[in-house]
Amino acid sequence: MCCLLLAAVMIAAAFGGCAGKKAEISTGSIGVEKDEEFGNVYISPSIDEFNAMGFSFGDSVDITFDNGENFKDIPYYSGYYVPVGEMLLCGYPGYPHPVIARNYGAGTWEEFGMTGSSSVTITLNAAGKYKDVQELFALSYSDDRNDFTSDVIFANFRVIKGEGLKENMFYRSASPCDDQHCRAAYANRLCEEAGIRFVINLSDNEEKYASYVAAEGFASQYYDSLYREGNVLLLALNANYRSEAFAKSVSEALLAMTELDGPCLIHCVEGKDRTGFVCALLLALSGSSAESIIDDYMITYDNYYNVNKADKPEKYEAILGNVYDFLYCMCGAEKGADINTLDLKKGGESYLELGGLNKDEIARIEEYVSVGK
Repeated sequence: MCCLLLAAVMIAAAFGGCAGKKAEISTGSIGVEKDEEFGNVYISPSIDEFNAMGFSFGDSVDITFDNGENFKDIPYYSGYYVPVGEMLLCGYPGYPHPVIARNYGAGTWEEFGMTGSSSVTITLNAAGKYKDVQELFALSYSDDRNDFTSDVIFANFRVIKGEGLKENMFYRSASPCDDQHCRAAYANRLCEEAGIRFVINLSDNEEKYASYVAAEGFASQYYDSLYREGNVLLLALNANYRSEAFAKSVSEALLAMTELDGPCLIHCVEGKDRTGFVCALLLALSGSSAESIIDDYMITYDNYYNVNKADKPEKYEAILGNVYDFLYCMCGAEKGADINTLDLKKGGESYLELGGLNKDEIARIEEYVSVGK
């Protein structure tokens, strides 16, 4: 990786080292590389190296690319704690480097015209400016099975439930093949026990999947048998569910699902956000309520982070904005609209139309997913 790291902490020459003047915390000019999964911009230092320079989660930073793109007052968080489409610098647990990204947005690598020789400078704007937001949203979870009360909770594996959805037909989980969070073998076994026959894999492509199978200790033979039968669709989607490309891939996958008997599994890496949107779409198409969609999404946060309405109401309410935006997106509604006034079924149909499906194809999906049809 190209790395032009000049200094962790630089004192501006004009200050002359005088007492009472604060050191300017800056990376200097550093290299970048592409986050291949989501198409965003990684900076060259690791998260630990970046923080050792003097940066902390909750700081405000200025970001200057060598091509002249310049952004002031960007929050630095440990997660995607900004509204949909807004930019942040994110040191997400498990990422190799801090990433410059837009929450649920298109990849910043192309947006900012990056190449392998590009560089960026990140400078502290205001220490701790967004500390309150960081502390409100800050979440992390363990990858140790012993820290969870059951395999089901550890693997975030469950049937999707809603008033109009067929029972025991649709499931969601953490990845049963990508073992970066040590959950693959558990999710694989639970898939087999549930009799899963079709999988929509939102996160992987053929190359990534082949690397999992080739890895030492690969223990997802049941999942691989489904793949070899042609019953696993690899969509390799980023998190931008508002994009036409996301809508097209998901719509075509749901249509393909109707050609096979279930039960069906939907997953990404954690089974959280990309999976959450597709599950919300299924529930909307089946005529389920907003309450059911919210409940389905928030179980993941209880499983991973013990965030629920009773025990951590402030964090619970803060996270609700994610699933609300799923519904606003489907229904073409403005942020802040009363979700109880939205026609979710019609919104789900509109999303499939955005994905290129006609009315007959949409009706086929609705018949497949809905009770009594």
